[in-house]
Amino acid sequence: MSQEIERKFLVKGDFKPYITKSEEIKQAYLCTLPGKTVRIRTKGNKAFITIKGKSSNDGLSRYEWEKEIPVNEAKELFLLCDSSMIDKTRHLIPHDKHVFELDIFYGVNDGLVIAEVELSSEDEVFTKPDWLGQEVTGDKKYYNASLIKNPYKNWK
Repeated sequence: MSQEIERKFLVKGDFKPYITKSEEIKQAYLCTLPGKTVRIRTKGNKAFITIKGKSSNDGLSRYEWEKEIPVNEAKELFLLCDSSMIDKTRHLIPHDKHVFELDIFYGVNDGLVIAEVELSSEDEVFTKPDWLGQEVTGDKKYYNASLIKNPYKNWK
């Protein structure tokens, strides 16, 4: 089993000078049951189907399986997905020994900016860049699958 271990943060400062790569991402969900999700995603000119399991109690890790699929198949599967689509730009920002993935959301989640860092273990130490804000690891409302059901625009 493949485990995804990551920490998630809000963004509070100017990250733009540090961006090394950006990609447009569109994703939607075939399944968003408690403890499991099935996601379809297009990222640049590639597409993926991803299955995620239940998060650990602290939200740091969970099972993840991902497979690349043809873009035309992803577009067909989008038609079967629940609810709305997540639309975001992902910026890659190297910092020290890690690469932060910073997502700027659009549409019903416009205004939300979240950065994630993947780790090799739950206790791995990493250096936080100055533009990182409050940690939201484990706060389910920031999960993309939750943003489909309760978008950021409804939080205010």
